[in-house]
Amino acid sequence: MVTKEKKKAVIKLLLRVVITVTLMWIVLSRIDLQQVGQAVKKAKLGYLVVLWLLSITALLIMSFKLQLILRKLQCEVQVGTLFRASAITAFYSMFIPGLLSTGVKWYILKRHTGRGSRVLSSMIYNQTTDNYFRVLLGLIAMAVTFPSHQKEIRIICGVTVAIFIVVYVLLLSRRTGLKVNAAIGYVLRYFPKTISTPAQIILDQMKVFQTAGWAFHLLIAAVNIVIAILGVVIFVCAAKAAGISVPVSGLVWQSAAIYILGRLPISIANLGVREYTLIGCMEIYHVGAPQAFLMSIIIFTGAIIRAIIGAVCLLFKVPAADDKITKEIISEQEDLSGGLEA
Repeated sequence: MVTKEKKKAVIKLLLRVVITVTLMWIVLSRIDLQQVGQAVKKAKLGYLVVLWLLSITALLIMSFKLQLILRKLQCEVQVGTLFRASAITAFYSMFIPGLLSTGVKWYILKRHTGRGSRVLSSMIYNQTTDNYFRVLLGLIAMAVTFPSHQKEIRIICGVTVAIFIVVYVLLLSRRTGLKVNAAIGYVLRYFPKTISTPAQIILDQMKVFQTAGWAFHLLIAAVNIVIAILGVVIFVCAAKAAGISVPVSGLVWQSAAIYILGRLPISIANLGVREYTLIGCMEIYHVGAPQAFLMSIIIFTGAIIRAIIGAVCLLFKVPAADDKITKEIISEQEDLSGGLEA
């Protein structure tokens, strides 16, 4: 018997497929495939190999950062385990969009550590700070280098950067962060226990980060900046491979925008969203749609490489005789996804 939850999951999947197909149709209607073919012939494949290596390196650094965060909550996990979990998550992200695919990583690490709430708290801190610094870097690039005739946008970006920095300090400061936690805890009292109890547990564990001291936050910030810069270098390599010449500053804010949009659960494997966004952004720098489309496909190959590694990890690390594990990953992911979407 098909449950309401399954029906909702199917409807959501169909909506994502429709959005993906619609966006890809709009993109393909704006480009000449023959020109894309000519651009492919002129592509510099050496940059493609560098992009793949950088994608794997970024995944490894992300695993190291998550290890540092987990350690704060007394969860010791090897970098190799985190790398495999991240790669498997990359594989599932080909079918499960954006933030929802992180449910796979949560389930794998929960099974490994036996501490699901601590893993979830660590992942929330990890993902939030990662998104924060990517957006911050993009906003700084727009504020400093956006075309001069768009002064309003540059001013808005500059003000937003200042607000971001103030909010970051207030939330992570021992003095003000704990007060924010207390205020959220007070509001949670009016929610059902099924929501308030786990939320309160996460809030309590987040206090560990708010009392960790600025040395820890600066270390995580430094790693996040390195990861964000790697993301920009990946875009630079993709642009070079596609024969596109634009200011690096432009690629900084474009990489941030596409990364954040990719976190939204609206398409499959970010297809359509990435292509549509990149073509629109590249028009600002007078880059043709065929070249921008090729650049988008090249960036997508980095995700494919990570997914292939994840598929290999899943194949050799999950016992073939125990099909229940894979089914449980999907089931747990659906449960967590429902909570995140809500």
